[in-house]
Amino acid sequence: MNSNSEIKQLLQKFILNQCTPEETNEVIAYYKKNKLTDDFPSVEEVQTLLGEMPKMNQQTADDIFMNILASSKENETTIAIAPKKSNFRKHISIAASVIILLGVGFFYKQNLQNKTAEPKFDFKSTDIVLQLENGNVQIISEDNSVEVRDSKGNVVGNQNGNKLVYETGSDVEKVSYNTIKIPYGKKFQLQLSDGTLVHLNSGTTLKYPVKFIAGENRQVFLDGEAFFDVAKDKKHPFIVNADKLNVRVLGTHFNVSNYPEDAMTDVVLVEGSVGMYHTSEEFDAAKNTILKPGFKGSFNRGNAQISTKPVLTDIYTSWINGGLTFRNMTFKNIITKLERRYNVTIVNQNEKLANEKFNASFSDESIEKVMSYFDDIHGINYTIKNNQILIK
Repeated sequence: MNSNSEIKQLLQKFILNQCTPEETNEVIAYYKKNKLTDDFPSVEEVQTLLGEMPKMNQQTADDIFMNILASSKENETTIAIAPKKSNFRKHISIAASVIILLGVGFFYKQNLQNKTAEPKFDFKSTDIVLQLENGNVQIISEDNSVEVRDSKGNVVGNQNGNKLVYETGSDVEKVSYNTIKIPYGKKFQLQLSDGTLVHLNSGTTLKYPVKFIAGENRQVFLDGEAFFDVAKDKKHPFIVNADKLNVRVLGTHFNVSNYPEDAMTDVVLVEGSVGMYHTSEEFDAAKNTILKPGFKGSFNRGNAQISTKPVLTDIYTSWINGGLTFRNMTFKNIITKLERRYNVTIVNQNEKLANEKFNASFSDESIEKVMSYFDDIHGINYTIKNNQILIK
């Protein structure tokens, strides 16, 4: 991170709780290095920055602020907050940014002191990161080939290029998990130990067993978007946990989209059959929503209701081959998806445009082509400089 503009871009994402863990580490590292110099943005600059950004909703602001307070409590740091409740949400973003600027170095230092026995790792926000069951981190480079080993040194998987393949077999008694994190601007393929193939979209995290245990369900945990080609195994149902939604299958092809900015978790079924149900429930084929091929099931995170409708599945799976599709989506949500897809920062100063809804489909187009499209149909005023797009 070499310039003030770059750290400002990351601060935008940090304050809106959109940073990947790797980007968070970059902010922390930069703060530790420059907190006593003029290079680090001042609180006033952050306030100006926040004024240029779309207003975050009340719930998001509250969540970010409470998370920061929780972190401070865990590290025995006291932060005094004025008791004026009327100004709490009005200044929530600024308060969060001030705490980040003043406290993040201390939190990080405390975490290092508590984990001195753990190895240190250097990775960038553009790296694919694999966290092993013992907490160690391994960087996945698409132009490389590496072995993945468990805590005992046994080879459990092999990565070659854009695909990581785990060894088959179920000779373990205790489940252990790996977690893979795909950065903005990249996609990746993962073959699980049962033969299930998973296509992972940008900005996605998947937690999964290194090996599945005989007699138990095959369960993985998804944050983001993935297309699953599930290996058939009638004795061991495959379950995708997407926040408060479980998707249960035996063998099928389906897409799950579970990004934080969306009000719905969408499941699109290409082939086979899947059941959708709340994580607090037990699966019941007679009561739960059973999706048929060619249908999309949408889980409303607000009221936990599930609705279904027929769709053209190709629209929702085109991302695997570089496509990009928006259906009745607000421009502010489109911005988030463009940032994730192209690894850019977009600042929108046109609040009216933020709530406009669009339908659009793109093949494997550049960000310049996509922005040009929105300019053609809406006449937006924007500039692109480096990896930052400003919409006025």
